[in-house]
Amino acid sequence: MPEELLKIEDLRTVFRTEAGTARAVDGVGFTVGRGETVGLVGESGCGKSVTALSIMRLVTDPPGRIEGGSILFEGRDLLGLSEKEMRKVRGNEISIIFQEPLSSLNPVFTCGEQIREAVALHQKLGRRASKKKAIEMLRLVRIPDPEKRYGSYPHQMSGGMRQRVMIAMALSCQPKLLIADEPSTALDVSVQAQIIELLAELSAGRDMAVLLITHDLAVVAQIANRVVVMYAGAVVEESPVVELFDSPAHPYTKGLIDSLPRLGQRLERLPMIPGNVPDPFDLPEGCRFSDRCRARFEKCATEPPLFDLSGGRLARCWLCEGGGG
Repeated sequence: MPEELLKIEDLRTVFRTEAGTARAVDGVGFTVGRGETVGLVGESGCGKSVTALSIMRLVTDPPGRIEGGSILFEGRDLLGLSEKEMRKVRGNEISIIFQEPLSSLNPVFTCGEQIREAVALHQKLGRRASKKKAIEMLRLVRIPDPEKRYGSYPHQMSGGMRQRVMIAMALSCQPKLLIADEPSTALDVSVQAQIIELLAELSAGRDMAVLLITHDLAVVAQIANRVVVMYAGAVVEESPVVELFDSPAHPYTKGLIDSLPRLGQRLERLPMIPGNVPDPFDLPEGCRFSDRCRARFEKCATEPPLFDLSGGRLARCWLCEGGGG
């Protein structure tokens, strides 16, 4: 295991609405090591993006609020920092890439100028030096003719190039941790592959840790070292990537993997997980997947499971009692 960079323990983030309190992230815990790529996977609404926003302290209050737990980054609890101290962490030590770059980039400033401002703010460089650095970053992420593209506005670039601009901005201050929240979802398949390959190369070349948030298990299999599987606001399984695909321990993980299309597979319909995700306003007491699980038994409905398995694996499933998968 690499040296621990990020450690999240019992993180709880809620949203208070007129309908009640939604427990979006409820007792989440996992680690990210230096230089490691960890995939955080799960279906839409499971709490992946809220976990990322909680790490960055960007949850809007109200209605959202981080109610408990700890987020240790190099031993410092980010939840205990002042907003001024946290601003020094964001972009400088931890950077984030969001799913849709067009909504993240300012439409009235050129892409190069937005990178330059980030560099000038965090690295205290003058205009000439920060512009030179911005052009270097555009070249690093393989944007052709970076000197010319420095003056392009977001709407003048394709979706793939805008995402490369976001990557350039995120890496401009050489962060120790990059959070990539669905960085390729809105892109064409061929462009998705290019962006994922670029992230893998840049993280390896910089010894930078990556927390990759996605619902695409194929992407995780391609670049992640470990996988954290979330369901209904909680972590249900954690495993090295090879072991996860070879022998998933949790029924939900098995369902996700079984639903992947396979080359040469001749089926009228892909297998699917029956039922629906539990209501975040009224989560069950026991296993959150029990209502959809074909292997459930009486204890599943009332007692929440958690078992450490061999080889750095964890699973929240009573079928794993005694260390078995």
